[in-house]
Amino acid sequence: MDNISADRNYFTTATIQPSAEEIQELAELINSHQKICIFCGIGAAGAHKEVVELSSFLQAPVGYSFRGKMSIAHNNPNEVGMSGLLGLPAAYHSMHESDLILLLGTDFPYVPFIPQDKTLVQVDLQPERLGRRAKLDIGLWGDVKATITALMPLLERKTDNSFLKAQLQVHEKVKDHLLIYVNDKGKTDAIHPEAVAFIMDKLATDDAVFTVDTGMCCVWGARYITANGKRKLIGSFTHGSMANAMPQAIGAALAFPGRQIVAMCGDGGISMLLGDLATIKQYNLNIKIIVFNNRSLGMVKLEMEVAGIMDYQTDMENPDFAMVAEATGIKGITIHDPGQLESSMTQAMAHQGPVLVNVFTDPNALAMPPKLNFKMVKGMSLYMGKMMLGGKFEEVIDTLRANYKHLEDLNN
Repeated sequence: MDNISADRNYFTTATIQPSAEEIQELAELINSHQKICIFCGIGAAGAHKEVVELSSFLQAPVGYSFRGKMSIAHNNPNEVGMSGLLGLPAAYHSMHESDLILLLGTDFPYVPFIPQDKTLVQVDLQPERLGRRAKLDIGLWGDVKATITALMPLLERKTDNSFLKAQLQVHEKVKDHLLIYVNDKGKTDAIHPEAVAFIMDKLATDDAVFTVDTGMCCVWGARYITANGKRKLIGSFTHGSMANAMPQAIGAALAFPGRQIVAMCGDGGISMLLGDLATIKQYNLNIKIIVFNNRSLGMVKLEMEVAGIMDYQTDMENPDFAMVAEATGIKGITIHDPGQLESSMTQAMAHQGPVLVNVFTDPNALAMPPKLNFKMVKGMSLYMGKMMLGGKFEEVIDTLRANYKHLEDLNN
């Protein structure tokens, strides 16, 4: 017993592969379909090389969940972005235009975004997740890397790339559209959050660790943070807990002391944990805190608007976050003017040590989902009508002005 170490931790992995009969059945199913879409989650994180090879072999576009983005999107010529509430149209379009969808390592919770009239295959290391979100044609227990490796020799190479090319063209148009709110940075105290996220991504180091608050910061992080195989993205992706970005950034800074940590905080989130600024200063952690200060609980407000409900108690009366940071000994920067956005962000990201950037973003910026249904449009119209009947014409006009480019795009 004296030789047994009590302070050793075990981090082990096991290779679990479906049976040969199941692999053969899957291969026959894939070989009988032409338009195939691959959708990956965090469970495919260790299988980037295999997923890319499979997509090229099958001429299949590759979509992914938020948790799967950082491990699947980089160096992937066939990626078409995210789907789900935070996603964009290309992945949604690819899944709905395909004949067969391969769900690899994902327990994707947004059931309305998964077409139920397609042939669906799910591979997951957690067998209890198989078929939990959709009716499957085949559900296989196994890790993604081992399953693809066993599957590849049994597949017939697809030569028709017309479906893949069409989906990639849609994705290129989507990416061009994302730049609209980057090139037009907004106006005083109504800076486009898309521009903030884009510039932040451009200035961050190649191996930066990003944390995102639950809510609108997840949207901007999902759409504008670039995956390169070295960066990490952390959020409360399972539970959706509020005010997670700053404490997660503290943990990341202590776990990776040589790396830049970027916390994308909402004003509602950071308000809950302002005392953590003292901890950041105490240990002089290299955290860049970017506050998307839209003076509201943005995602809650948007959900109420889509439901046709007048928003209630979503407005925030915020302190001066930069001054609070300065009071704890952390460098504070406030940005009101979009013309100063890039220079101020450059200063912040180059600063040695912790810094808080308080950016006054547009409170009326909307995060459009990849597909609007009639219920959503009806809810938004009902909300706007109630606003106008209540005499809030100015706010209705501001919302339309702030998002007219999105609205134009949805009509095309």
